[in-house]
Amino acid sequence: MPGYRRTADLPQIIPIFPLDGAILLPGGELPLQVFEPRYLNMVDDAMAGDRVIGMIQTRAGGERSRPNLTSVGCAGRITSFAETSDGRYLITLTGVCRFAVGEEISARTPYRQVRVDFATFEPDLSPEDQDAPEMDRERFAKALKRYLNRRELDVDDETALTAPIEPLVTSLTMGLPFEPSEKQALLEAETLAARIRTLTALLEIDALEDDDGAPHSVQ
Repeated sequence: MPGYRRTADLPQIIPIFPLDGAILLPGGELPLQVFEPRYLNMVDDAMAGDRVIGMIQTRAGGERSRPNLTSVGCAGRITSFAETSDGRYLITLTGVCRFAVGEEISARTPYRQVRVDFATFEPDLSPEDQDAPEMDRERFAKALKRYLNRRELDVDDETALTAPIEPLVTSLTMGLPFEPSEKQALLEAETLAARIRTLTALLEIDALEDDDGAPHSVQ
């Protein structure tokens, strides 16, 4: 994204939006409908500043109103904003860079803020410098088709076979209804090649389930 060439260009303390089942990846676009007062406040503050918000999932433990956070999230920049007549915000976050969660900041804001470390994920800022990994398109397309057919979702075989790899994997990772823990594993995959392997494995494991939902054992 323009303006972010190094992790030093990014804010080191960011507001976070904990939301299980919803992850953001660098280059991905995540539409959000915001209605809770504390997050309306967060968006107001972000719009008045650098427009950066961190998307993150939660893990077991903590208080219901303040659950524990996973160790990795992704920062996004608000790239579209609209307000409805009843006071909701419709925004789009465009993924910039993943981060490791550091200490939580004691702030007077109603929303949570954390100190983050982007250094490990600096390659997220320069995807054009990374070579596209090889991918078994036919194997992937077959697994995707079976996964979508089981859920009676539309299947576009041509897209899975011909679309640019990174946007395709990003879109599917963010959009498919995987479990939160599976989403987190995809988010934390170190490289695009690792994410492709994880995504393909999840699709193929799903295909091993019987119609009654019982999985076959995998040796």
